[in-house]
Amino acid sequence: MAGLLGSVALIVVATAVIWKGSAYFERAAERLSKYYGLPVAVHGAIVVAVGSSFPEISSVVISTVVHDEFSLGVGAIVGSAIFNLLVIPALAALSSEELRSTRDIVHKDAQFYVISILILFIVFALGATYVPGGTNRAAILTPTLAAIPLVTYGIYVFLHQQDASEHVADETNSVRPGREWGMLGVGLLIITVGVEAMVQGALSLGVIFDTPTFLWGLTVIAAGTSLPDAFVSVRAAKNDDSVTSLTNVLGSNTFNLLVAIPVGVLLAGRATIDFLVAIPTMGFLGFVTLVFIVFIRTDLELSDREAYTLLGLYVVFVCWMALESVGLIETVSGI
Repeated sequence: MAGLLGSVALIVVATAVIWKGSAYFERAAERLSKYYGLPVAVHGAIVVAVGSSFPEISSVVISTVVHDEFSLGVGAIVGSAIFNLLVIPALAALSSEELRSTRDIVHKDAQFYVISILILFIVFALGATYVPGGTNRAAILTPTLAAIPLVTYGIYVFLHQQDASEHVADETNSVRPGREWGMLGVGLLIITVGVEAMVQGALSLGVIFDTPTFLWGLTVIAAGTSLPDAFVSVRAAKNDDSVTSLTNVLGSNTFNLLVAIPVGVLLAGRATIDFLVAIPTMGFLGFVTLVFIVFIRTDLELSDREAYTLLGLYVVFVCWMALESVGLIETVSGI
């Protein structure tokens, strides 16, 4: 019992640390975007999304390099993507008068995110069929395969850079860039410390309950490391900045899938993915992505009813994974 309470307390403290670091980062990123004259969409999809995804990429790096638990990091990435799509927009919509979307978000950011899911599916399939050692059960990921999603993300950044090059910025002289870059670094350092504590807490829960580490990555670490995204998106929605709120979610997920997982593979040199587990969870991610896109395209607004539907889908997902992990149901082989 003492071990359980200690693990839960560690995760709670780690969550608070990540939240604090995210607050520093978010303020610095907003001021730097204004200083460099970036468009709102680029600020949300690239600057804020990459920074608020730092906990996720930290979870992959720490899980792989420090704890030799690549599956824990992958679980955190997939779980975070599902949390970002279902929980964060719902909270943003419920905490603001209205969460408006745009056709540009639907036809560029959302559709490119669908492409990122497809690319990851293809990489997993190639690892299972064309890499020596790969089987219908295990996908072997190599640095060569990891380059595919990384190049795809480069294209995503290029497309946004084209928008930024056409943008006419408002001049501002009130920002001290050196100070803000320093604050950005402090925020990222604090986030790293929090993520390490959270990973240790999640590993302890796996030992206590005798469950796969993948489950705790998919739920506890995923939710905890998604706090920066939640903080940024909810605050933006309250400030009537729906574009940043939604592009942050989509940009963060795109970064997580196309960069964070490949970085883990590059650090490990070679990584194994349980294909039988990855397909159903990635399939669910694809399903909720389509639901999310339909919701934000309908009247170009996320209504309260749609927000509650997204939250309900997340509860269904967590219950599904929990029941699978304890063996009460067996719809996913390998958990």
